[in-house]
Amino acid sequence: MAQPQLQQGMPTQPGTAGPAPATTTDDACTSARSLDLVVGGPGHAFAFCNKHKVEKCDECKLDFTASIVYQKFSSPIPTSAVHPLQPVIQQKLSQAVTNTKDEGNNFYKLSKYKEALPKYNLAASIAVQRPPWEGSGVVREELSTIVSNRSATLLELGDYLGALADAETVISIRRNWPKGHFRKAKALVALGQLEEAIDSVSLGLQFEPNNAELNGYMAELQKLAETRSSITSTSEATTPDVAQPE
Repeated sequence: MAQPQLQQGMPTQPGTAGPAPATTTDDACTSARSLDLVVGGPGHAFAFCNKHKVEKCDECKLDFTASIVYQKFSSPIPTSAVHPLQPVIQQKLSQAVTNTKDEGNNFYKLSKYKEALPKYNLAASIAVQRPPWEGSGVVREELSTIVSNRSATLLELGDYLGALADAETVISIRRNWPKGHFRKAKALVALGQLEEAIDSVSLGLQFEPNNAELNGYMAELQKLAETRSSITSTSEATTPDVAQPE
């Protein structure tokens, strides 16, 4: 039996119409014919009937939907298409956080604590708006610095509990940073909790034993503790005995 000869169509250029060699599913075993179709070039995942301009044509008995879907899913996604605005967003947010924090710092240096507080609040709000694809380390570093400065501001405003709460927040998001433990100790001293303050400084020194700020403050706290102990002992020694009821 003579073997069927495949009729060769002329190849087409990308994006142009013309015959291309192919077979239909119904007569692939007995005959072949050229198909009048249009195909796209590299990066263009499409093919359709040249006459009717559709992916699935019943009249011409052509169906390219399956191959088009496969091509779309198998085509590599350009890296730039994932997050095209990522560098822009990062730069804008970083600039906004830094500028707002610096405004608060300037007010703080001028002892304008009431003006500094809203600047730190705004800077913290901006810092937490970073997109999810950014690393958490960026947010932790920015936010811990801002909240630490706000803790110092609240301390100066006499809100010792607020200062303590901010210090605890700093420690929770950046535990190994000595500044958080320093802020906590300062707030505890203001609240009259000297022993707890010493414990806080001791914990911070475990992460950075040579930290000058913590070591200096520890010396102050120990001296203060000795003074208070001396005053308490003197007071107890000079207190007259009170007659007890019979």
